[in-house]
Amino acid sequence: MNKLILNSGLLVSLLLSQNILAAADPWAESYRLEALAQYEAAARSLETIISNDVKNEFAVLRHGWLNYLRGNHNQAIKDYKKAIAMNSKSLDALLGIILPLEAQQRWNEASSYASKALNVAPWNYYAHIRLMIAEEGLRKWDTLVKHAHSVNSRYPSDATVLVYLARAYRWKDDKKAARKAYQQVLERVPGHIEATQFIESLS
Repeated sequence: MNKLILNSGLLVSLLLSQNILAAADPWAESYRLEALAQYEAAARSLETIISNDVKNEFAVLRHGWLNYLRGNHNQAIKDYKKAIAMNSKSLDALLGIILPLEAQQRWNEASSYASKALNVAPWNYYAHIRLMIAEEGLRKWDTLVKHAHSVNSRYPSDATVLVYLARAYRWKDDKKAARKAYQQVLERVPGHIEATQFIESLS
Protein backbone atom coordinates (compact mmCIF):
# COMPACT_ATOMS: atom_id res chain seq x y z
CA MET A 1 0.00 0.00 0.00
CA ASN A 2 2.78 2.42 0.96
CA LYS A 3 4.59 1.54 -2.27
CA LEU A 4 1.43 2.27 -4.27
CA ILE A 5 0.97 5.62 -2.53
CA LEU A 6 4.63 6.44 -3.14
CA ASN A 7 4.41 5.57 -6.85
CA SER A 8 1.20 7.61 -7.18
CA GLY A 9 2.87 10.53 -5.47
CA LEU A 10 5.84 10.32 -7.83
CA LEU A 11 3.51 10.24 -10.83
CA VAL A 12 1.63 13.32 -9.64
CA SER A 13 4.92 15.11 -8.98
CA LEU A 14 6.18 14.20 -12.43
CA LEU A 15 3.02 15.48 -14.10
CA LEU A 16 3.13 18.69 -12.08
CA SER A 17 6.78 19.26 -12.91
CA GLN A 18 6.06 18.73 -16.63
CA ASN A 19 3.20 21.24 -16.50
CA ILE A 20 5.40 23.75 -14.67
CA LEU A 21 8.15 23.25 -17.26
CA ALA A 22 5.67 23.73 -20.11
CA ALA A 23 4.30 26.87 -18.51
CA ALA A 24 7.84 28.25 -18.14
CA ASP A 25 8.77 27.35 -21.70
CA PRO A 26 6.36 28.78 -24.29
CA TRP A 27 7.72 26.40 -26.94
CA ALA A 28 6.96 23.36 -24.82
CA GLU A 29 3.57 24.79 -23.92
CA SER A 30 2.80 25.40 -27.57
CA TYR A 31 3.57 21.78 -28.52
CA ARG A 32 1.67 20.46 -25.50
CA LEU A 33 -1.44 22.44 -26.40
CA GLU A 34 -1.21 21.47 -30.06
CA ALA A 35 -1.14 17.81 -29.06
CA LEU A 36 -4.39 18.47 -27.17
CA ALA A 37 -5.85 20.15 -30.30
CA GLN A 38 -6.03 23.45 -28.39
CA TYR A 39 -4.70 25.38 -31.36
CA GLU A 40 -5.80 28.86 -30.34
CA ALA A 41 -4.11 28.57 -26.96
CA ALA A 42 -1.04 27.01 -28.61
CA ALA A 43 -0.75 29.99 -30.95
CA ARG A 44 -1.28 32.43 -28.10
CA SER A 45 1.60 30.89 -26.17
CA LEU A 46 3.99 32.03 -28.91
CA GLU A 47 2.84 35.62 -29.07
CA THR A 48 5.22 36.81 -26.34
CA ILE A 49 8.14 35.34 -28.28
CA ILE A 50 7.00 37.03 -31.48
CA SER A 51 6.46 40.41 -29.79
CA ASN A 52 9.88 40.25 -28.10
CA ASP A 53 11.75 38.93 -31.13
CA VAL A 54 10.17 40.23 -34.33
CA LYS A 55 12.83 38.45 -36.41
CA ASN A 56 12.07 34.99 -35.04
CA GLU A 57 11.14 33.35 -38.34
CA PHE A 58 10.29 29.96 -36.87
CA ALA A 59 7.92 31.43 -34.29
CA VAL A 60 6.04 33.24 -37.07
CA LEU A 61 5.89 30.06 -39.18
CA ARG A 62 4.61 28.05 -36.27
CA HIS A 63 2.05 30.73 -35.42
CA GLY A 64 0.81 30.54 -39.01
CA TRP A 65 0.55 26.77 -38.87
CA LEU A 66 -1.44 26.85 -35.64
CA ASN A 67 -3.77 29.51 -37.02
CA TYR A 68 -4.33 27.32 -40.07
CA LEU A 69 -5.15 24.34 -37.85
CA ARG A 70 -7.68 26.35 -35.87
CA GLY A 71 -9.35 27.55 -39.08
CA ASN A 72 -8.22 31.16 -38.70
CA HIS A 73 -7.16 31.28 -42.33
CA ASN A 74 -6.86 35.05 -42.74
CA GLN A 75 -4.47 35.31 -39.81
CA ALA A 76 -2.53 32.27 -41.04
CA ILE A 77 -2.07 34.00 -44.40
CA LYS A 78 -0.82 37.15 -42.64
CA ASP A 79 1.65 35.07 -40.62
CA TYR A 80 2.98 33.27 -43.68
CA LYS A 81 3.29 36.53 -45.63
CA LYS A 82 5.31 37.91 -42.73
CA ALA A 83 7.54 34.84 -42.82
CA ILE A 84 7.98 35.20 -46.60
CA ALA A 85 8.98 38.84 -46.12
CA MET A 86 11.65 37.63 -43.70
CA ASN A 87 12.91 34.92 -46.05
CA SER A 88 11.62 34.86 -49.61
CA LYS A 89 13.32 31.51 -50.27
CA SER A 90 11.61 29.74 -47.38
CA LEU A 91 9.86 26.67 -48.76
CA ASP A 92 8.16 26.27 -45.38
CA ALA A 93 6.50 29.66 -45.75
CA LEU A 94 5.72 29.36 -49.48
CA LEU A 95 4.19 25.91 -49.04
CA GLY A 96 2.49 26.92 -45.81
CA ILE A 97 0.58 29.88 -47.21
CA ILE A 98 -0.96 27.69 -49.92
CA LEU A 99 -2.91 25.71 -47.30
CA PRO A 100 -5.14 28.52 -45.97
CA LEU A 101 -5.47 30.00 -49.47
CA GLU A 102 -6.78 26.70 -50.80
CA ALA A 103 -9.01 26.30 -47.78
CA GLN A 104 -10.60 29.59 -48.91
CA GLN A 105 -10.64 28.43 -52.54
CA ARG A 106 -8.37 31.28 -53.56
CA TRP A 107 -7.00 29.17 -56.38
CA ASN A 108 -5.14 31.84 -58.37
CA GLU A 109 -3.21 33.05 -55.34
CA ALA A 110 -2.47 29.49 -54.27
CA SER A 111 -1.22 28.72 -57.76
CA SER A 112 1.04 31.76 -57.67
CA TYR A 113 2.68 30.74 -54.39
CA ALA A 114 3.08 27.14 -55.57
CA SER A 115 4.88 28.46 -58.64
CA LYS A 116 7.16 30.55 -56.41
CA ALA A 117 7.95 27.46 -54.36
CA LEU A 118 8.79 25.58 -57.56
CA ASN A 119 11.14 28.38 -58.56
CA VAL A 120 13.06 27.63 -55.37
CA ALA A 121 12.78 23.83 -55.61
CA PRO A 122 11.59 22.73 -59.09
CA TRP A 123 10.59 19.18 -58.16
CA ASN A 124 9.32 19.67 -54.64
CA TYR A 125 6.55 17.11 -54.25
CA TYR A 126 4.25 19.17 -52.02
CA ALA A 127 4.49 22.23 -54.25
CA HIS A 128 3.41 20.16 -57.24
CA ILE A 129 0.54 18.51 -55.38
CA ARG A 130 -0.75 21.84 -54.09
CA LEU A 131 -0.42 23.35 -57.56
CA MET A 132 -2.47 20.45 -58.97
CA ILE A 133 -5.14 21.11 -56.33
CA ALA A 134 -5.27 24.73 -57.53
CA GLU A 135 -5.42 23.63 -61.17
CA GLU A 136 -8.34 21.37 -60.32
CA GLY A 137 -10.03 24.26 -58.51
CA LEU A 138 -9.52 26.46 -61.56
CA ARG A 139 -10.82 23.66 -63.81
CA LYS A 140 -7.71 23.81 -65.98
CA TRP A 141 -8.06 20.23 -67.17
CA ASP A 142 -5.58 20.31 -70.05
CA THR A 143 -3.00 21.99 -67.84
CA LEU A 144 -3.64 19.44 -65.09
CA VAL A 145 -3.25 16.49 -67.47
CA LYS A 146 0.09 17.79 -68.74
CA HIS A 147 1.26 18.66 -65.23
CA ALA A 148 0.26 15.32 -63.71
CA HIS A 149 2.03 13.38 -66.49
CA SER A 150 5.16 15.40 -65.88
CA VAL A 151 5.09 14.84 -62.11
CA ASN A 152 4.23 11.16 -62.55
CA SER A 153 7.44 10.71 -64.56
CA ARG A 154 9.39 11.95 -61.51
CA TYR A 155 7.27 10.17 -58.87
CA PRO A 156 6.10 7.01 -60.65
CA SER A 157 5.21 5.17 -57.45
CA ASP A 158 2.92 7.93 -56.16
CA ALA A 159 -0.86 7.39 -56.29
CA THR A 160 -1.97 10.95 -55.51
CA VAL A 161 -0.55 12.36 -58.74
CA LEU A 162 -2.41 9.68 -60.70
CA VAL A 163 -5.67 10.55 -58.93
CA TYR A 164 -5.40 14.12 -60.22
CA LEU A 165 -4.56 12.81 -63.68
CA ALA A 166 -7.63 10.56 -63.62
CA ARG A 167 -9.89 13.38 -62.43
CA ALA A 168 -8.70 15.65 -65.22
CA TYR A 169 -9.44 12.97 -67.79
CA ARG A 170 -12.89 12.43 -66.25
CA TRP A 171 -13.73 16.11 -66.63
CA LYS A 172 -12.48 15.97 -70.22
CA ASP A 173 -14.86 13.02 -70.65
CA ASP A 174 -12.02 10.75 -71.70
CA LYS A 175 -13.25 7.63 -69.90
CA LYS A 176 -10.62 5.35 -71.40
CA ALA A 177 -7.72 7.48 -70.18
CA ALA A 178 -9.41 8.03 -66.80
CA ARG A 179 -9.89 4.27 -66.38
CA LYS A 180 -6.23 3.63 -67.19
CA ALA A 181 -5.10 6.22 -64.64
CA TYR A 182 -7.43 4.86 -61.96
CA GLN A 183 -6.19 1.32 -62.63
CA GLN A 184 -2.69 2.59 -61.96
CA VAL A 185 -3.97 4.13 -58.73
CA LEU A 186 -5.34 0.74 -57.66
CA GLU A 187 -1.98 -0.89 -58.35
CA ARG A 188 -0.47 1.48 -55.80
CA VAL A 189 -3.40 1.68 -53.36
CA PRO A 190 -5.57 -1.46 -53.66
CA GLY A 191 -9.15 -0.68 -52.71
CA HIS A 192 -8.81 3.07 -53.32
CA ILE A 193 -12.43 4.22 -53.02
CA GLU A 194 -12.53 6.85 -55.75
CA ALA A 195 -10.74 4.65 -58.28
CA THR A 196 -12.84 1.60 -57.43
CA GLN A 197 -16.13 3.50 -57.73
CA PHE A 198 -15.22 4.97 -61.10
CA ILE A 199 -14.15 1.65 -62.63
CA GLU A 200 -17.27 -0.06 -61.27
CA SER A 201 -19.41 2.71 -62.78
CA LEU A 202 -18.12 1.73 -66.24
CA SER A 203 -19.20 -1.89 -65.85
